Amino acid sequence: MLSIPDLIRKKRDGEPLSHDDIRAFIQAVANQDIQDCQTGAMLMAIWQRGMVAKETEALTREMMSSGEVMSWPEEWAGLVVDKHSTGGVGDKVSLVLAPALAACGLKVPMISGRGLAHTGGTLDKLESIPGFNIQQSAAQVQQILASVGCCIVGQTERLVPADRVLYALRDATSTVDSLPLITGSIISKKGAESLTALALDVKFGRAALYKDLSAAKELALSLVNVGNSLGIRTGAVLSRMDAPIGRCVGNSVEVIESLETLKGHGPADLMELVTSLGGVLLLMTGKASDLSDGQRQISEAVIGGTALSKFQAMMEAQGVANEMARSLCSAHTDYYSVLRKAQHQLELRTPREGVVVDVDGLVLAQVLHKLGAGRSKAGAPVNHSVGAELLVSLGQKVTKGVSWLRLHFERPGVTSQQVELLQSALTLGPEPITHTPLVCELLLPR
Repeated sequence: MLSIPDLIRKKRDGEPLSHDDIRAFIQAVANQDIQDCQTGAMLMAIWQRGMVAKETEALTREMMSSGEVMSWPEEWAGLVVDKHSTGGVGDKVSLVLAPALAACGLKVPMISGRGLAHTGGTLDKLESIPGFNIQQSAAQVQQILASVGCCIVGQTERLVPADRVLYALRDATSTVDSLPLITGSIISKKGAESLTALALDVKFGRAALYKDLSAAKELALSLVNVGNSLGIRTGAVLSRMDAPIGRCVGNSVEVIESLETLKGHGPADLMELVTSLGGVLLLMTGKASDLSDGQRQISEAVIGGTALSKFQAMMEAQGVANEMARSLCSAHTDYYSVLRKAQHQLELRTPREGVVVDVDGLVLAQVLHKLGAGRSKAGAPVNHSVGAELLVSLGQKVTKGVSWLRLHFERPGVTSQQVELLQSALTLGPEPITHTPLVCELLLPR
């Protein structure tokens, strides 16, 4: 057995690590038998030298096995699914997709994350609902899945402990953007859920981790290949992330938009992502004859109201008072009788007439982040009431002085520089634009 310094040297010098080497490293990380500086050195060696497919698979498998691996009742065989998004602006897909999948007969133990930097976190959105408890034990998750069919929870202490250590040190050592390390982190957590199938939403564009399609596709292929090698039927959707998804960005306002979508009033781009990812999962579990059949089933679950009923049941199972959950899901509700509303609203107006050609999601997210909707450091609080609503759609013709954005904010107030930045996010053009779908490619397992 090589020592930790020998393992670091081996990787640093460009030699592939054996499965035993990787097991020794991950066990040392999980058992805290290694110094942070040694872990950091190994991460940097992996970042510089990369990993071949066998190494990435071994890394993922060992990370997955570093803690508790969930197990499910035999009768759920072939039904347990999840999705993962690489992060975007206004990405509320999970809030609509999880209950829609449950309405189609699947079991969805969705383990989600918090927002960091400009991307919003699913857990932060749900915690804007008073009483919603994202901390559930493995036994509680199983109980909620048995009664409701879906839950959205945070990662437990015992699930993939090696990832928590590596994730924190990747940030500190500037090794976040390593393909094998990203793959290991994402797929190990999904592997520990003992899934039948996994759908990945790998985003590219201005407001995504990867700016161009080719880099995003390289990550998607790595994730799909490693997921399938672990026995999870894994597929990916490559989707554009330039303008915000839907019309709302921020925690409370995105919950409102998700509920409106579950009531059948969802924006087309959000529904495109929900039906694409849901269709892929129904196809991979054999619940749909083909992709369009799967997309139709998901669409019917959302428009017909069965997904809304599942979302209400999930809220109640995860700690929201019955009356509150019922109020949020009723047809004509005042959402702000339950959710916190920001103290101030400001409407921005169009500087001239024209056609809405673009809204820069990254600029919008960065300003909202500064106003308190996001966090720069893990564990920091967020202000759930801060957000923005788009009052126009891409391709819409507008006249000068029309309200195009409603900003929800508290203290500190919005600066003139931030207003200027937000105004720069809007692009008006002279000509009508053609609609471009968000989903540009699907990668399905063979």
